[in-house]
Amino acid sequence: MGGGYWRREDFARYSAGMGRKVRADGNIDTSGMRGAQDMYRARGIDPKLDPYKVVRECCDNDEHPATVPVILALDVTGSMGGALLKTAASLNVIMQNVLDTYKDVEFMVMGIGDLAYDRAPIQISQFESDIRIAEHLDKIWFERGGGGNSFESYTAAWYMGLNHTSLDCWKRGKKGIIITLGDEPLNPFLPGERLAQITGDVLQGDVETAKLYRRALEKFEIFHVAIDDPGDCYRSYAKAIDKTFGRLLGKRLKVSTLDQLPQTILNCLKIAGVAGETASAGLKTARETAPGTARGAIPEAPGEVTTGRSPGLFGLFGGLSTVKW
Repeated sequence: MGGGYWRREDFARYSAGMGRKVRADGNIDTSGMRGAQDMYRARGIDPKLDPYKVVRECCDNDEHPATVPVILALDVTGSMGGALLKTAASLNVIMQNVLDTYKDVEFMVMGIGDLAYDRAPIQISQFESDIRIAEHLDKIWFERGGGGNSFESYTAAWYMGLNHTSLDCWKRGKKGIIITLGDEPLNPFLPGERLAQITGDVLQGDVETAKLYRRALEKFEIFHVAIDDPGDCYRSYAKAIDKTFGRLLGKRLKVSTLDQLPQTILNCLKIAGVAGETASAGLKTARETAPGTARGAIPEAPGEVTTGRSPGLFGLFGGLSTVKW
């Protein structure tokens, strides 16, 4: 998957066919919409986004000889309606910002919910580089779920990237990129029984976040964008988000308003040191590994001062009791 190019005229034509108007600035006019449900019209998971026993490929091709796979994983729980609406409305601007600078980027869109509560906690598209990105985003089911556990299953994006993708960039010694977007703290684990049901994988137990992070970091540059919007939960969880995501990701935790989102996503790619850049040529890839980190501990992000900070996920959540994964 992943041939073709993103074109403004294709987006305008597609949007018109969906009954939407594209403004002069490239964004969709949402003035007449009551909320995200007017943009995301799916009422259940689309079979094309079902994660059960799928492998999503990002293959080098004549149009994109050095593909850069980017997984953009959106929190589709209830409090994130405004962010989802803005993401869809700004998709044309996001794509133009990225693809004007990085011609070989291919996007996978994911919907992330809560594995403990939701009917469709993982939705996963193909990797694409043209108008099919918009088509996949329109198929996302805004389930408006989530639960009372104060986190969503954000690390499902790491798990799916690591176990359910096949990326040609790995053959070239390059990493993919995962960007999750949400408004709650980092989940300490993924419940193994439910994850196995959703994906068709055989798991021995829960998937511990610290261990998953270390493995995923070998294959991906990992970012999280905490969405600061009056309509979501960010401000209620800001300290907990910093203590969980911040401790693990360091400066790769970004806080963004909805208006800043297109530029924030572009900045993540710049920090990752994506090959083939133009305006950002010469950026050095940031390294987030922590050599010598003890088994089972949360690795510190480089340059972070630990004195006076939270004891990490284990301390914040009172310890994990997960089966070996």
